[in-house]
Amino acid sequence: MLAHSVFFSLADSSQASIDALIEACKTYLTDHPGVVFFGVGTLNKELTRPVNDQAFDVALHLVFDSKASHDAYQVAPRHLQFVEENKPKWKQVRIFDADLLPS
Repeated sequence: MLAHSVFFSLADSSQASIDALIEACKTYLTDHPGVVFFGVGTLNKELTRPVNDQAFDVALHLVFDSKASHDAYQVAPRHLQFVEENKPKWKQVRIFDADLLPS
């Protein structure tokens, strides 16, 4: 499996902007072939240990059944539409992709 984690920092980090990005994730990034887990949410502001990175507003986590499914998602029309419509609102995006071992 492949984990695709995306951390969005918004130019406007108001609650309304955060909520709008979460809804856009739910609209465009769910139900893609090969996705075995989808999750989107916000920074947990109570976890403030020195090791916690708090430089984001919205976190998106997708787990794909394979790299091939991930690669197809990257060029899927709904994913491309999400990027086109939302990219102007992003101050920074950090993406972490990792191969997951079976448990």
